[in-house]
Amino acid sequence: MKIYKIFAINPGSTSTKIALFEGDKTVYSANVNHEADKLAQFKDLSDQLLYRKETILNLLKENNVSLEGVDAFVGRGGGLLALPGGTYEINDILLEHARVGANGVTHPAQLGSQLAHEFCQEYGGREFVVNPPDVDEYQDIARVTGIKEITRASHIHSLNQKETAIRHAESIGKKYEECNFVVCHIGGGISVAAHKLGKIVDGTDVVEGEGPMAPTRAGAVPAGPLIRLCFSGKYSEKEMLAKCTRNGGMVDLIGTADTLEISNRAAQGERYAKLIWDAMIYQIIKSIGSMAAVLHGKVDGVLLGGGMVYNKDLVAQITEACSYIAPVVAYPGEFEMEAMASGAIRVLDQLETPKSYTGVAIWSDFEDYK
Repeated sequence: MKIYKIFAINPGSTSTKIALFEGDKTVYSANVNHEADKLAQFKDLSDQLLYRKETILNLLKENNVSLEGVDAFVGRGGGLLALPGGTYEINDILLEHARVGANGVTHPAQLGSQLAHEFCQEYGGREFVVNPPDVDEYQDIARVTGIKEITRASHIHSLNQKETAIRHAESIGKKYEECNFVVCHIGGGISVAAHKLGKIVDGTDVVEGEGPMAPTRAGAVPAGPLIRLCFSGKYSEKEMLAKCTRNGGMVDLIGTADTLEISNRAAQGERYAKLIWDAMIYQIIKSIGSMAAVLHGKVDGVLLGGGMVYNKDLVAQITEACSYIAPVVAYPGEFEMEAMASGAIRVLDQLETPKSYTGVAIWSDFEDYK
């Protein structure tokens, strides 16, 4: 079997993670820093494209890393309309949607596909995105809320969650599409999802405010008090959105988003720190239970991924509470770069058929039911 060379690209707000793989082996990786002052000069996010490409190429040249002979370039997807999971060959409409942010969300991930395309044009090979943030495989019943103007959509850590599930399925001698898992990504954001036979059929929305609180996110809060706080005059709409998504959660409750500090303070006997630390874990456990119910209790594993999973106390508490559901297995850290490379390799090895982005959202409304 051929060993493929894959170059993975994952843009962040002021840096871009890159990694060159030969098969499943990382031969070079770096976090390419971009000057904040330089980025600020660009009016639109996509205007950063050529600057970021040049910065990446300069670092590669400094480290004598060549992109000649790369079989595939894989970018972190972003800016797309809701789509099923899988590996997508980059096409013109995908690039255009990434450029303009067709989903209405401005995020550096939009640059991933654009950078992959730029490198592919220069060096050859194929170009992909793998399980972009816009993956939405929810079953229709999971979309319904008690307010007709509001429906639920999938906003979870789909790339890392699916890679964690794929790896665990292989470890137990099965295919991802044959298994049911509850998968948790526990890092700066926390998402918990039900994976049923290869699809994420329900989960906690990390963008719109569901599920467990996280270091800087409020998670689910009672609607009534939240509405009254919104209309109290104390906060603007922008401030309330920030309170829910950027400076809520632990940083609002205890003044820091450093979970290692909080867990250490809890272990040293600080009662309030322990209350907040344990409350976050308690909320994760509740979400795991709800997703196990979505799967009717037929769960092959409860899988924990993300940076916080290095914390032994967190893993121990979840294991003690949830092992009655299924074996709890920890996969600390993130596999985002490896996941992008693996998706490309599955296509190149013809183990998976690449999908084509149509530019049409996978779901829009319940009109078919009426």
